[in-house]
Amino acid sequence: MKFLQHLQLDNFIDTTISLTTAFILGALIGIERQYRQRTAGLRTNVLVAVGAAIFVDIAMALNGADGAVRVIAYVVSGIGFLGAGVIMRQEGSIHGLNTAATLWCSAAVGAAAGADLVLEAILATVFILAANTLLRPIVQVMDRRPLDDDAESLNVIYIICARQASKSVMEQLNLVLKRHQYPPKDIEVEPFGETEVQIEATLIATSIETEEVQTILDLLNDMPGVRHAYWDKNILS
Repeated sequence: MKFLQHLQLDNFIDTTISLTTAFILGALIGIERQYRQRTAGLRTNVLVAVGAAIFVDIAMALNGADGAVRVIAYVVSGIGFLGAGVIMRQEGSIHGLNTAATLWCSAAVGAAAGADLVLEAILATVFILAANTLLRPIVQVMDRRPLDDDAESLNVIYIICARQASKSVMEQLNLVLKRHQYPPKDIEVEPFGETEVQIEATLIATSIETEEVQTILDLLNDMPGVRHAYWDKNILS
């Protein structure tokens, strides 16, 4: 039987270590994405990392390092199609680029694990998590800086809603803001208690009519699953 001919204990142990490493590191990256309620969360990042590790490990077993290099090249290009699926364009703003980039990095971690570069895979995971967590406050501060010396205002709409209703609420939020010509610059979703989430929509507009935003808030507060919606206006110097 060819199965028994190809069965080598040392190769099997090596494959187990590679896939286990890819699974654990992919899970660490995915947990951070899942916590922030992103499109590609825990399972997606794990599957991307493990899948890349499987392809590279098979190539290593069949054709050595040369085969692994060729497969890695295909993984790098192929993962782009998966990343494109989580990128959304809405009213001049693009959402999901960071999630797509994280998927791309998860594939790199899996490829490193599949090529038996375990320490390199671990180091890459540390840097990926640092980029998604430690750099986040810096990005938020820079995004809130005005582009000129005049004072500007940052308009943010907050919605507290049930976790299971968050997807439909976000869809309705985009429709309402589009209808009133106030497209969001960015939308963030954070856990709020055990059963709710907080949706934070930062508007592109630096000026907004109080009466109009109150109309928007009334519509949001009437949505099923929404406990509270309010508006925060911060003056930036």
